[in-house]
Amino acid sequence: MNILVINCGSSSLKYQLINSDSEEVLAKGLCERIGIEGSAITHQPKDGEKITAQVEMKNHTEAVKYVIEKLTDERVGVVKSLSEIGAVGHRIVHGGEKFANSVVINDAVLEAIEECNDLAPLHNPANLIGINSCKAIMPNVPMVAVFDTAFHQTMPRKAYLYGLPYEYYENHKVRRYGFHGTSHDFVSKRAAEILGKDRKELKMIVCHLGNGASITAVKNGESIDTSMGLTPLEGLIMGTRSGDLDPAIISFLCEKEHKTATEMIDICNKKSGVLGLSKGLSSDFRDLGQAAEEGNELAKAALETYSYRVAKYIGAYVAAMNGVDVIAFTAGVGENNGSVRADILGYLGYLGIETDQEKNGIRGEEVIISKPGSRVTAMVVPTNEELAIARETVRLIK
Repeated sequence: MNILVINCGSSSLKYQLINSDSEEVLAKGLCERIGIEGSAITHQPKDGEKITAQVEMKNHTEAVKYVIEKLTDERVGVVKSLSEIGAVGHRIVHGGEKFANSVVINDAVLEAIEECNDLAPLHNPANLIGINSCKAIMPNVPMVAVFDTAFHQTMPRKAYLYGLPYEYYENHKVRRYGFHGTSHDFVSKRAAEILGKDRKELKMIVCHLGNGASITAVKNGESIDTSMGLTPLEGLIMGTRSGDLDPAIISFLCEKEHKTATEMIDICNKKSGVLGLSKGLSSDFRDLGQAAEEGNELAKAALETYSYRVAKYIGAYVAAMNGVDVIAFTAGVGENNGSVRADILGYLGYLGIETDQEKNGIRGEEVIISKPGSRVTAMVVPTNEELAIARETVRLIK
């Protein structure tokens, strides 16, 4: 069965067509600047070159039409007709407390997702647009919603409550939700498989380190704590996000800089993190690493601060689980930046981790980077959220 995986943003649409039997990516692509002048679609069939076409896409429904056209095109397509697409899996950012698992989409599910819009105003409305656009083009194709927050619904109360008046949780559902759940679930499962062990018997810490970054403590196969909170802003220092802050900083800077709270939150999301710490040099860790090697002290400080924050969270989750068996690195930085991994692991000698520097230099592959005999196994496990969504979609519709 061929599964179309859709990930909608406010003006973008990423897609992959995956054969669920072979788990092979048949084609992938991106629609950009939807509803904006200069919109384009980039499409890449398996073993083929990327093809970019400037096309007018007034809305997401038109974008979905172009996706189907590319997938079925005689020259660059990979299927003959729409009938060869068995189901659609949609990435949904926020499921609140309503969804602890992926679900087949129906009217009640759509309504419940919409009720979570206040918790993810930049993401959920776009995700809903993607679903409705696909329904308009493929009304008889089953669709599944896979939630970033679902994996973390196993967190105990002591992990998800904030130290605020309890009525804010009762009335507005203000609590820790966590994100990147699809990735944390996939990587923790795959790490256990690589080690030939049952995930339910392991204490694992998964470090999803990309431009957005989060860490999750996975105990006996379940998320028991995670670094992102009500929104993806909490936790680690990221590419452009500040991560943890003293809340009073917001009001302090609003007064000093004559900005509104909304403007300050926007700065925390888009102009902070390693980008802000490096005074706007870059949010790309490759650029920062090169600049640090050339003597740029701000780039060096940004990287050091980033690694220190990651190491502190790992230490906290070792305490939360009363031990750890496996630390897995994933996502863009986690999979490809051996220097950052080495800096983080340098804080963790007390756990009995000895880093194999040669293996730590490997990029983007499944590899154990701790030496044999280390009390804790450190490893790299590339994430594949699209494959995880496709697997969930097949599981639910079969």
